Amino acid sequence: MVGGVRVRESLKRLVHRRIRMGTKNVRLDDDVYERVKAHKREDETFSDAIARLIEDVSLLDLADEGEEYDAKRATEQKEALKRTARADAESTAELDEKGS
Repeated sequence: MVGGVRVRESLKRLVHRRIRMGTKNVRLDDDVYERVKAHKREDETFSDAIARLIEDVSLLDLADEGEEYDAKRATEQKEALKRTARADAESTAELDEKGS
């Protein structure tokens, strides 16, 4: 599957779930809440921010059953995980500065 097609299918499922399922209450640990809040844009709901933050890569994407190993795709996924780790580190540094 091409990456763009996969993203479109994921978005379709997400929109379908939001329309069909309504809302859910979710408990977040304080540190997770602060990380999401730090990345949340002014015009976003928390749900929108979380959806945007997790859309880049899913660990389930790393385990496609029945598909052959794709080195290019694996590299792209590793880079996405690195970007996520860098964003987490930056958020932690910002929170540390605010707390000091």
